[in-house]
Amino acid sequence: MSSADTPESEPIPPRRRSALHPLQWMRNIYEWMMRFAHTPHAERALFGISFAEASFFPIPPDPLLMVMGAAQPKRAIRYAAVTTVASVLGALLGFAIGMFLMDTLGEWLLGIYDPDRHIWGKIETWFGEYGLYALLIAALTPIPFKVFTIATGAMAASGQDIGIVAFVVASFVGRGARFFLEGILLRLYGKPIVAWMEKWFDWIAIAFTAILIGGFFALKYIG
Repeated sequence: MSSADTPESEPIPPRRRSALHPLQWMRNIYEWMMRFAHTPHAERALFGISFAEASFFPIPPDPLLMVMGAAQPKRAIRYAAVTTVASVLGALLGFAIGMFLMDTLGEWLLGIYDPDRHIWGKIETWFGEYGLYALLIAALTPIPFKVFTIATGAMAASGQDIGIVAFVVASFVGRGARFFLEGILLRLYGKPIVAWMEKWFDWIAIAFTAILIGGFFALKYIG
């Protein structure tokens, strides 16, 4: 094993609970990710999840990035870079889906994330008012980024002036600001963050679930 793959610290032993505990399934996922973070496949998995989330996958890459960075703080900035690059590439896939496959795959994905097209109409309004700044906001926040990337491609196909270079820059700036901030914090405070997550896991799990769901509702009821 090379020095780059050598774990900086052993994963914290799991805390056993009753299987009936309402958050046990999230605890199980967290403990699995902590163990997985020390394997040679972790970085590839982070890339794959980050890529997929920007175009079709519902779960953001932040939890895996945070767990991996907390487990190996010296590699946290590298993990942030991997997440950012993969997310921008995934955004390009979302753009291509909206531009070339809107009548098939794009409609199917919207049927999952926005069946009544309420969010779609709001995105068109935001793009009309703010241009690609709307994409930058989506890249930074829990608002579902994939809906924006698909919508941007579809609007480009309909003749709206949305340059692909500006799209990539907005995606890179927004995603990079978010993930590199997490990476820097993990680099500086990785081990204390692990201890803090262990202590307050239930509340963190509840907050993360609320943020994930709230991102979808934000587009539906705000603005």
